[in-house]
Amino acid sequence: MKKSLVQWCGLLGIVSLLSYTAAVVFSPLAYPGYNWMAQAVSDLSASNAPSRMLWSQLAALHGVCGLVSIMMVCVFVQGKLNKSMRLGIYLFAGMNWVSSVGYAMFPISDSGNVSSFQNVMHIIVTVLVVLLSISSLVLIMVGGYRQKSWRSIAIWATVALALMLIGAVGAGAVPARFFGIPERFSVFSATGFTAVLGAYLFLGFKARKV
Repeated sequence: MKKSLVQWCGLLGIVSLLSYTAAVVFSPLAYPGYNWMAQAVSDLSASNAPSRMLWSQLAALHGVCGLVSIMMVCVFVQGKLNKSMRLGIYLFAGMNWVSSVGYAMFPISDSGNVSSFQNVMHIIVTVLVVLLSISSLVLIMVGGYRQKSWRSIAIWATVALALMLIGAVGAGAVPARFFGIPERFSVFSATGFTAVLGAYLFLGFKARKV
């Protein structure tokens, strides 16, 4: 069956993930002394980080492609899936907007001043992203597990939420020198699920029994 332009836009979700992955993997090359096992991913894009320019270049497709993909998902699922899943997807789209705009406006500063306006706003954006992510994934899981034909999406949402929680709990539980390892579970969970929804969009959100 011929795919519509909206469906082809789903591939941008995968491009977004690839762009973000490239930024996370290669930006440390421009950051002397960066320790990926101990430091957060956000340190690479900090306002005064030496790797900020390379990060911006490698992650250039991450934000815009992710937003286009998730918005096309929102358009495509109107009248499809079920109410809980649609609401979850809409909230997940909102999370992508908050993340893309918020982190661009308020990149973290490594000045060490935690109470600075920029860093406080960065933390607020992070809290909003976390709350929207959790609520959206839970709604998708509830709707997906309730309707067998969409259980596969619910399973992906469960995996994304599990990675997010593992990252959050692990970052606080492991020694500081290993902080960056569980933290990466969290940062990739949302971007990865955006790519998953993009793939479902490309395939036309065909119902599958699991």
